[in-house]
Amino acid sequence: MFSKNNQYNFKLKTAFLALFLLCLQTNAQTAWKPASFEIVKSNYKTFKTTQYAHVFSGSKHNIVRVAPELQGLTGIALPLDKYKNGTNAPLQLKFKEAVTVLVGVFQDKNSEYLQSENIKNSKLILENGVTITGLPPVNIYAVSYSKGTQNINFGKGLFAILGVVKASEKLEKRDAKFPDGKLWNPTFIVEGFSDEKRLFEVIGGENKPVIDEGMSGTEGIQGGFEGGRVVKVGDTYHMFPTERAGEKGVDYYYDRVKTKIGHWTSKDAIHWKRESTIYQASGVYAVTEDDNPMNDRRAAIWSYMPVFNEKANKWYGYYLAYTVSKEIEPNHSFGRIWRCESTVEGINGIGGPYKDMGIIMEPGLDSQPWEGRQGVASFFPYQVGDKFFGFYSGAYPFNSWADYPKKSGKGWFVALAESKSLEGPWLRMNKGLEPIKTMHPLFVENPIVSQLPNGMYIAIFDGGPDGWGHHLPNMIAYSLSADGVNWAEAHYLPIETKVNKWWDIMRTPLCLIPEGNDVYTIVYNAIDLKRRFHPTGMVKVKLNKDVMEDRLAELKK
Repeated sequence: MFSKNNQYNFKLKTAFLALFLLCLQTNAQTAWKPASFEIVKSNYKTFKTTQYAHVFSGSKHNIVRVAPELQGLTGIALPLDKYKNGTNAPLQLKFKEAVTVLVGVFQDKNSEYLQSENIKNSKLILENGVTITGLPPVNIYAVSYSKGTQNINFGKGLFAILGVVKASEKLEKRDAKFPDGKLWNPTFIVEGFSDEKRLFEVIGGENKPVIDEGMSGTEGIQGGFEGGRVVKVGDTYHMFPTERAGEKGVDYYYDRVKTKIGHWTSKDAIHWKRESTIYQASGVYAVTEDDNPMNDRRAAIWSYMPVFNEKANKWYGYYLAYTVSKEIEPNHSFGRIWRCESTVEGINGIGGPYKDMGIIMEPGLDSQPWEGRQGVASFFPYQVGDKFFGFYSGAYPFNSWADYPKKSGKGWFVALAESKSLEGPWLRMNKGLEPIKTMHPLFVENPIVSQLPNGMYIAIFDGGPDGWGHHLPNMIAYSLSADGVNWAEAHYLPIETKVNKWWDIMRTPLCLIPEGNDVYTIVYNAIDLKRRFHPTGMVKVKLNKDVMEDRLAELKK
């Protein structure tokens, strides 16, 4: 799982303070009042200037920070390539009254970008007022226009039109101090905000956590939840989360070491009952820095994935066990994947008890440096025809084995293993030489695979945090595959468009469960930085079957 070092408590407090100060600053601002306009003689589309909005047509660049003054205004999605290379036709807008057009100017002297000195009669009103992924910092200029049809022609170079407001609107200058968009690299596709039709529409869910601190069953779980899987058997949901139990009197970082695998049930994915503990980690820290049998290799246990084996007529569980360090980042190290079996046969034996059958993947001769200090860091098996494949992961990569055991970099990757059966043996495909970077080149964590109604494979996974110094999408992600081996670029689900955002950092989806009528349930874990406890949420999404067929056709080309 994603690791933090022993300064976790300090980082949380620092992040919360920064967030609190930002809220104080932004709450003092109010949105500028919009003015209506009409686009003349072009088919340019508009967008709402909000978080996740894709600002240009034919591109993935989207807004990840926006000043409250701009929130909800109507922007114009200019064609990125034409404006960058100077082949665009002048834009004509028709106004019913005198207005001010808000122009985003990128702070870059490259000729691809419009320079502020080329905008006549303009006034700088908002420095660093919006962050657009993959692009330089943006200053906002106000340009006045009278009633009637007007040409918006500033010369060559890319700029953004982020809104039109009434000429009477009082625009006070300030510096919003938002970061450089190039920190978000690469860019990414947000479902429902890009040029592409969305595969899933977020239709609702719970506006608060479904499992939260103080609820029945959470006693002794100081740090809340992260990762695992939810499956539905008959009319009952079964959840096997990683419980960040921790220990009284010990600081935050120990929540990630003293872990449990719990078994919870629900009839509606909202009201949950804790049934039992499947596994309990020892929480014993390592005595050496390397992967040494002197260390307790089950000091932390994570990512329990139950899979029903129809041939054996019983549930198998796959889970991750770590060595843990007090001093080295990540404190989770040298992960090993264990397989266990329910001692109760049949589909209703999901609650176990379970018995261990041994390690199926571990660091070894086939490991590659990209698996890093943390790998093997998760595992999920699935069937394709008469073969079985399994996503396995690695994190905190080594540039080469010369960096082992402490000099690790950043990156959370997955690759495929293959087997003739769920029991194994599991072998790294291509000996693990390269991780799968088509989904996202820097971060894919805990993918869970299922099939859509047309047979297309879908992996739903943690898309990476926008926090702790990382600039990642901070949303649940999915990737599609026609053959279960080759995986497409990820799309991200902005569930806060229909659910109240109670979290700061989105983490791990635990399922994509079909409920009928093309509706699916997603149970997920997320983090509220003001709190130690990481709650669990639930959201519903609806599948667009026409888009599903189009995506499959594209993948088969």
